[in-house]
Amino acid sequence: MKKSAKDIIINTLREKSATKQIVYDNTLEAFNILKKVLKEITIEYNKELSNTDSRVTLEYKDRGAFEAEIKVAGDILIFNMHSNIFEFDKESGVWKISYINENKLASYSGIINIYNFLSDSFKYNRLDDLGYLIGRIFINKEKHYFVEGKRQLGFLYNDFGNSIIDKTSIKNIIESAIMYSLEFDLLVPNYDNIKFVSVAQMKERINKSKIKTGKRLGFQFEKDGDDIV
Repeated sequence: MKKSAKDIIINTLREKSATKQIVYDNTLEAFNILKKVLKEITIEYNKELSNTDSRVTLEYKDRGAFEAEIKVAGDILIFNMHSNIFEFDKESGVWKISYINENKLASYSGIINIYNFLSDSFKYNRLDDLGYLIGRIFINKEKHYFVEGKRQLGFLYNDFGNSIIDKTSIKNIIESAIMYSLEFDLLVPNYDNIKFVSVAQMKERINKSKIKTGKRLGFQFEKDGDDIV
């Protein structure tokens, strides 16, 4: 018997929409744990750095329901939870995992993005400076997770069908992100990219310290050789 529009809508709400709500709750729970871990790491590390230059200590800041940051010396890591739930593109390698093929609804995921900025970009309000997406945490309805990202972020946390997001795994991810940001050095921009500047641009930049700065000018997340997808 052919299903009516009402039947299709009801079934969709019962299955897919209800699943998305569960995924959202799981992702928000993980993000709230992440905030607590960031605060704990800040306290823990600063105790070890008590006799060190204060400029290299850690600072934690809660930026609202879906955002938090930790400043580590000259770097800032911003953790941002997206309020929506996503499905993977059909070309994604996720669909090759038997766990997903056996349970299609398990592919719906919440996302927590990890961005790396220079702390001076915020300190001096350099709005033209660049930040970099260094990792994305995907969490599903069963609290399984994996991380798409740079270096250790991409290959240490990619067992989607088995790994469960918890306080320990969140701390490991945060520490991996910190290590990556500290190793990800600021490079001198190409001379040809900055050799011309107008008087107006220079006045504006001098007045507002707005010379564009970033660890990798022209960097694109999806084209970097360190990515694990």
